Amino acid sequence: MSKIKSIRCRVWNWTGPTVPPQPNFCTNASDVLWDRGDAMSSFRFHQWLTCEVEADSGEIGIGNAALVPGLVKQAIDSQFAPLAIGEDPFDYAYIWEKMYRRSHAWGRKGVGMVAISAIDIAIWDLMGKLVGKPVFKLLGGRTKEKIPVYYSKLYADSIDAMQAEAAAAMKNGYKGYKTRFGFGPKDGMPGMRENLKRVEAVREVIGYDNDLMLEAYMGWNLDYAKRMIPKLVKYEPRWLEEPVIADDMHGYAELNAGPIPISGGEHEYSLFGFRQLLDLKAVSVIQYDTNRVGGITAAQKINALAEAHQVPVIPHAGQAHNYHMTMANVNCPISEYFPVHDVEVGNELFYYIFSGDPDAKDGFLDLDENKPGLGIEISDAHLDKFEITE
Repeated sequence: MSKIKSIRCRVWNWTGPTVPPQPNFCTNASDVLWDRGDAMSSFRFHQWLTCEVEADSGEIGIGNAALVPGLVKQAIDSQFAPLAIGEDPFDYAYIWEKMYRRSHAWGRKGVGMVAISAIDIAIWDLMGKLVGKPVFKLLGGRTKEKIPVYYSKLYADSIDAMQAEAAAAMKNGYKGYKTRFGFGPKDGMPGMRENLKRVEAVREVIGYDNDLMLEAYMGWNLDYAKRMIPKLVKYEPRWLEEPVIADDMHGYAELNAGPIPISGGEHEYSLFGFRQLLDLKAVSVIQYDTNRVGGITAAQKINALAEAHQVPVIPHAGQAHNYHMTMANVNCPISEYFPVHDVEVGNELFYYIFSGDPDAKDGFLDLDENKPGLGIEISDAHLDKFEITE
């Protein structure tokens, strides 16, 4: 019987080159504030956390977190690691409940749940390595030959630049493309027109035989979204993502009753948070991120709940921990895919810290059945571009 021997967390601070922010790059929840400077700054992830759970046999499972890694490391080191050390990793459900319930007064959402997620992902990776199986095989196995992926970038830019990016992406055979809005309520009617120009420009390039997804990243409000949606209908979007802040579940529900499916959940936590979204019929697509929502243990419960409501789950951000969920669940039809790119928002850091994350080819990716666990390892290829905090 294996026991968890130690838990090691490191914060990886990117010191390499970054793509400078562009004006109206992407709407976000801070746009409503009277503020000077870069409103997008708090939504960039130029740090990452790795969480290594070691068994007494020497095998190491790897988890990760992107949100406020410094705070998450403190939470794991001081609160959560002592709860997991000494336990059998195959008692993952008990370990999860122990972490969740012992921290319930302060940790059931946000930093606490992100910390639980990092440990839980590492435990699943460890279990896969201990039995010599990929994680998706432990979750139910292969439900699709390959995973279809959609291209996720197309941040707001000049129309020429966005059309050129879309045209280049089409050469890789994607059947879906997600673009971001650059303008919101504070930009008034002129901003609405700028949004519509860019949606039209991208649709012009990708045509109507490919899916188009639209994201506001919490940068609109209910009134603005209700004014924009009728203008967007003719472009036939597959969904409108996070049109209002995450806490406005009733706003989501009102919009989801309209002509464009609403997606969300990237900033929601735990099974109970998603039960509320589903009870309210607030979303037509769920987009949790496994490294936020409570890890693989929580994500599997959400998948089952969503399937019972016939609401598809398309996890946020791609990455190995989410791909295994998609492969193992019929109700997860496609995956988000961020192409390898210079560091901009920060999702790109995953490629610089880990090796083994699958690449998309001709609009699909696959998971290697011969790689145990999640199939990724911490890489030393870019150590010179990080400052690492133990």
